[in-house]
Amino acid sequence: MMEYNTKQKRLPLPEYGRSVQKMVDHAMSIADRSERQRCAETIVHIMGSMFPNLRNELPDYKQKLWDHLAIMSGFALDIDYPVEVIKEETFTEPPTRIPYQTGEISNRHYGRIVEEMIAHACTMDEGEERDRFIELILLQMKKNYITWNKDTVEDKKIFDDLRIYSDGRIDISEGEIRLGGTKGDNQPRNFTKRKKVFKKKY
Repeated sequence: MMEYNTKQKRLPLPEYGRSVQKMVDHAMSIADRSERQRCAETIVHIMGSMFPNLRNELPDYKQKLWDHLAIMSGFALDIDYPVEVIKEETFTEPPTRIPYQTGEISNRHYGRIVEEMIAHACTMDEGEERDRFIELILLQMKKNYITWNKDTVEDKKIFDDLRIYSDGRIDISEGEIRLGGTKGDNQPRNFTKRKKVFKKKY
């Protein structure tokens, strides 16, 4: 009668397959220590032959194999490991929580990054670099707005929003910068020119 994998014991490391896991289980049942040691070394050799491409990619390749053997045995295989293998408490402890950003985003359709860009632009000195950065912000704002609303938006709305969200510190008139009408148009004009020159040259 066929035994389905869904009804069998869950594998600690499925990438090695059930056959290797059975080898590990067999090694744990061997009473003679020297024979158990030889069996473990043979298993590690087989495990390594399953992923030969990783031999040169991982500097601690052998270490990983012995760690995996310990994991597959439930840290209960009594042998003389040639390396200091991972400890069970280290393996089972939960991962460190990622410190997600907290706080409300005042304009979700623009996103937090745009808010941070606007705040940074307000600290920049007057000049070409600041003007260029503000243009990129406006282009990104329009792109995000269209992505969120799935509809077109008048440039005046984008300029007004930038003025509001910068507390009036960035006041650009609608005629100074042309933002384009679609997602595909939302690129700085000089970027398009550079792209054409690049194609001609090469």
